[in-house]
Amino acid sequence: MIEKRDFYINGQWVAPSQASDFHVIDPSTEEPCTVIALGGQADTDAAVAAAKAALPGWMATPVEERIALVEKLIEIYPTRAEDLAQAMSMEMGAPIDMSRTQQVGAGIWHLKNFIRAAKNFQFERPLGDHAPNDRIIYEAVGVAALITPWNWPMNQITLKVGAAAIAGCTMVLKPSEQSPLNAMIFAEMMHEAGFPPGVFNLVNGDGVGVGSQLSGHPDVDMVSFTGSTRAGTAISKNAADTLKKVHLELGGKGANVIFADADDKAVKRGVLHMMNNTGQSCNAPSRMLVQRPIYDQAVETAAEVANKVTVGPAMQEGRHIGPVVNELQWTKIQALITKGIDEGARLVAGGPGRPEGFNKGYFVRPTVFADANNQMTIAREEIFGPVLTMIPFDTEEEAIEIANDTPYGLTNYVQTQDGARANRMARRLRSGMVEMNGQSRAAGSPFGGMKQSGNGREGGVWGLEDFLEVKAVSGWTPK
Repeated sequence: MIEKRDFYINGQWVAPSQASDFHVIDPSTEEPCTVIALGGQADTDAAVAAAKAALPGWMATPVEERIALVEKLIEIYPTRAEDLAQAMSMEMGAPIDMSRTQQVGAGIWHLKNFIRAAKNFQFERPLGDHAPNDRIIYEAVGVAALITPWNWPMNQITLKVGAAAIAGCTMVLKPSEQSPLNAMIFAEMMHEAGFPPGVFNLVNGDGVGVGSQLSGHPDVDMVSFTGSTRAGTAISKNAADTLKKVHLELGGKGANVIFADADDKAVKRGVLHMMNNTGQSCNAPSRMLVQRPIYDQAVETAAEVANKVTVGPAMQEGRHIGPVVNELQWTKIQALITKGIDEGARLVAGGPGRPEGFNKGYFVRPTVFADANNQMTIAREEIFGPVLTMIPFDTEEEAIEIANDTPYGLTNYVQTQDGARANRMARRLRSGMVEMNGQSRAAGSPFGGMKQSGNGREGGVWGLEDFLEVKAVSGWTPK
């Protein structure tokens, strides 16, 4: 078990104000791997006060110097990469090889993209040729509360911290209590990089405690939250009294629309994408819509691919999926698999219970349902586990109707060799992102959704803009 750690406030590690312990569970073993203290109101107030005191100086720091500190953080990042990978594997169950590549890699990827975006961003710009004495100034929103999830820890921490730091915001990070160790390592990296005291602060806690205290705090100017739609709704309501800016990146129920002319690897690619990170991704392609002429073959292929996906402990090297994060998630997933069977979907791979050979750990069988319809629970609710739901369709119009018939709108996927049809689909699908034919979004592309998948965008220029206010100035005196 790793030793208990404290909070990082105003440039130093400090003891919590109260003794409220939380046992972090290793999902591969169901045993505690560390104990953290959950913060109280005094801890939250101290962190916010430190951020508020540091704000004027940090906002006044030239953006070139803020960029240089993030560049220093990028230099330090590889030296702690293995520590981050080990922490994330142990606390949230990502297989160690995947943790080293995808989980750790996502963080430095986003930081580098922010540097590229910031160096080309005009924080002060003229309004236009028609108004020579008007200027538009982009300045920091202020004190930002950053509330991050357990499923892609470094991905979300860097998307928020990198943008906030360059924008000139000071911040208080509350990582998920399910995966706090990687965030503490990150705090050590921020300290080593030389960020001034109070610019970055970390307080551990749960959503009901520190999360609520931050989202309702009168001295917090902005909340950037990634997590469930339910929690995002609660945060919005709590933040409303102070009219603070609220950025939400929430759940999804993405449709992967596979037309009859899709490439021959489209189905396999979709299944493996769904199973990645044990299905614990908000942008997972969890509904596979397949055009009827190739539907039967697609079901056969999907079942074959899922049955070859192996499951293993997080610390075991190799290509496999690990456990889901905790008992609550495991129980929810099992209930939804049972619900799928009860509502009449055809189980073609996986099913309830742990995989063969496991009697401990929060492991889930890679599961595929066929012959579902879009009104079934497994097609409506975000399962957040390795469970794929397959639905047949006949026409392009029907595919659009099914894909858009969801309260979510994060990511949709299209597989077709018809370029005109792909472009039509991209325009009509109601989601913040559309990815086609297995091509990932490029560096700096914005991440975010519509409807109950949230608001705002993370990454690149759009990520910077989310932490900036727009100020219009008239009567500007040229230098």
